[in-house]
Amino acid sequence: MGKVAVIMGSTSDMPVMQEAIDILKGFDIEVEVDIVSAHRTPEKLFEFSKTAHEKDIKVIIAGAGGAAHLPGMVASMSPLPVIGVPVKSRNSIDGWDSVLSILQMPGGVPVATVALDGAKNAGILAAQIIGASDKCVLDKILVYKEGLKQKVIEGAKSIKK
Repeated sequence: MGKVAVIMGSTSDMPVMQEAIDILKGFDIEVEVDIVSAHRTPEKLFEFSKTAHEKDIKVIIAGAGGAAHLPGMVASMSPLPVIGVPVKSRNSIDGWDSVLSILQMPGGVPVATVALDGAKNAGILAAQIIGASDKCVLDKILVYKEGLKQKVIEGAKSIKK
């Protein structure tokens, strides 16, 4: 099946990134979690980015706040799909700095970007990428999506009473 790496710039990002970890574990996808700072541990960033594909990692979810260089730097060195999660941090400019830093990547270095603090969707997207080649994961995603549909149907029924 392969693993998903969930990395972030600092431990302060963990409350947001935990949503990606939880959703991936809910799909029974192995998750590797680490702190990899683009600015404070650049050597670790380079090593991780260049070797992740050799460790059975299939997708990288990278969360970062502030200047948010982590997802783009990883994408510049890794052949794997990278999903960026902009994190509204205490030093953030209302989160816009993170969103734009991750979203506005130059041509040739794609980073799939989810909403501000949107780690749950990053986890779902990573599962869908893995599910494209793993029927077991795909079946779990289909069940999950059906569950979302049923919640809406039940909610609509409750307001019509």
